[in-house]
Amino acid sequence: MTGRTQLMWDEGVTGYDFGPGHPMDPVRLALTKRLIETLGVERSPELSVVAARPAGESTLRLVHRPEYIDAVRRASSDPASAEQRFGLGTADDPAFAGMHEVSALIAGQSVGGAEAVWQGKALHAVNFAGGLHHAMPQAASGFCVYNDAALAIARLLELGAERVAYVDLDVHHGDGVQAAFWDDPRVLTVSVHEHPGTLFPGTGWPEECGGPGAEGSAVNVALPPGTADTGWLRAVHAVVPQLLEAFGPQVLVSQHGADTHIEDPLAHLAVSVDAQRVAAEAVHGWAHTWAEGRWLALGGGGYAVVDVVPRAWTHLVAIAAGVPVPRETEVPAEWRQEVYARTQGGGAPQRMTDGLEPRWSDWEASGYDPADRLDQAIRATRNAVFPAHGLLP
Repeated sequence: MTGRTQLMWDEGVTGYDFGPGHPMDPVRLALTKRLIETLGVERSPELSVVAARPAGESTLRLVHRPEYIDAVRRASSDPASAEQRFGLGTADDPAFAGMHEVSALIAGQSVGGAEAVWQGKALHAVNFAGGLHHAMPQAASGFCVYNDAALAIARLLELGAERVAYVDLDVHHGDGVQAAFWDDPRVLTVSVHEHPGTLFPGTGWPEECGGPGAEGSAVNVALPPGTADTGWLRAVHAVVPQLLEAFGPQVLVSQHGADTHIEDPLAHLAVSVDAQRVAAEAVHGWAHTWAEGRWLALGGGGYAVVDVVPRAWTHLVAIAAGVPVPRETEVPAEWRQEVYARTQGGGAPQRMTDGLEPRWSDWEASGYDPADRLDQAIRATRNAVFPAHGLLP
């Protein structure tokens, strides 16, 4: 094992670019990598920076249909030929030259990280360019072309894993991953997201629990708009650890979309970087408690591309590398200068914190408030899936 943690990175992933004005600005990836460097996280002896190969045809077919992969290739060579029946050439997923190659490269980093963790080459792996959880077997969706999270899980199953848990903390429902494993009891998909009545993709209701023979394998916590740190962390802790303990995963895959943040322009939760950091620490601990430390962590959404995403994902990488960045750490001047240069004079955050110290009340200790909308959401999920795992709701 060359390092306890592998950071999966190839500069080519910054070519995942839907064009000017699109929310998925690849500058968020470049700035995250630079912040990791300037804070010295990369100097940790436990961290290795590794570039994996792009996902090949046989790997992509573990999740995606051949006709869809062919359509992506055609659109990648000639963006004007993009076919909307495959979700390509839309406002969310405009076609661009090289789209197949860079999407396969991102997928390859997640698959490579999964392989390293399963084969004992690393204990943890992080691909913050990944987490493209909306892509479906037959179509692009929600800024996502190839579903690297689902591909990584499918590769783990191919390698012999019998129980894989997927925890999705993005503000949007992890619909593509859920769809890929809807009928597979070997995969537990847990998504904590904004209520589908107020946000894309409109799925992720607590009643969505898995297909025949896989009842309880899909778990959805639909949070009221406006949910902030206290409620978000209460919901995560009231559902996820209990299910992980009951399921007993051999590997934990997590998605850490930063778009739960109060400053994110595309959603309506009110979470801080500090709470996102607390959640990353919790997931890290759960991997050690229930999966012998085997952990693949992915990025995801996040459209406050300067103020939020780089800090959130730098915290994630640092936690995985065993060198967590103290909350009060000042953002290096070198990085702020890079922000200024890359954003034509834009400002940058000063510290690695939003100045909050998140606290939440434990579900078991504090009890259920039937008049509280957050508690109603948590209770709906527990009622829907806990009995399938032998748990009391």
